[in-house]
Parts: sequence; structure tokens; C-alpha cells
Amino acid sequence: MPENGFPRKLRLLTASDFRAVFGHANYKVSCRNLLVFARDNDLANARLGLVIGKRNVSLAVQRNRIKRVLRTSFRLNQKLLTGLDIVILARSELASLDNAILAGRIDTLWRDLVRKSQAVGSRGQQATVSGS
Repeated sequence: MPENGFPRKLRLLTASDFRAVFGHANYKVSCRNLLVFARDNDLANARLGLVIGKRNVSLAVQRNRIKRVLRTSFRLNQKLLTGLDIVILARSELASLDNAILAGRIDTLWRDLVRKSQAVGSRGQQATVSGS
């Protein structure tokens, strides 16, 4: 279980960490209820930040449930997301989704994010290989 925990090193903690992702996002994926920004980091692990605002999810119990589902999904998929700083932003009507649908949507977004980051990475590797 320790490899699937959520220690401080896997979190975006400071406002400057969040600003860096919002200001310089390399990848963006979204669905109707969630928007995911990501940027490359120089770490061996992914870090996650959540922005679940009261404007989009009014009840605290719903915000906490959503954050719990998102963190669980991140923990289960963190091996695929290495080297990224990720911020998930809530959009409207997110509170109306049940846990299974929310988990399915974020899993789809993880796959899209991995696909985008690998496509960019493979282009960069091809450029360095052809330049050699």
C-alpha cells in the first residue's frame, strides 16, 4: 500500500507550483466536467493539485467526495503519469456525477494525457536521434 499512498512529494503545495502549471501548461485535456492542465517536471514522480471551487461544487461534502475519487484515481495511475505536474480544475455540474462515472471520466482523461505526453516525447526523441 505505501507505493499507492499520497505523501507530500506527490502534491502541488504552493501557489507558485499551481501558477507554474496554469501559466506554462504543456498539455491540456478536458471533458464536460473536468479540465486537466499538465506540465513536465524534472522529478521522477507526478504531482497533483486539485481546484474544486465552491462556485462549481457548492456543498463541502460533495467537494470532499470528488477530491477523494480524484486522488484515488491518481494514486492508481501515478506510474503512467511520471514526470508531470498536474492540476485538475472542476467545471459545472461535477457534483451531479456519481463516483463510478467520475472515475471513468478521469481515467479517460489520464489516458488522453499520457497519449499526448508520449507523442510529444517521441517527437523530441526522434528529433535528437535524427540530429545525431
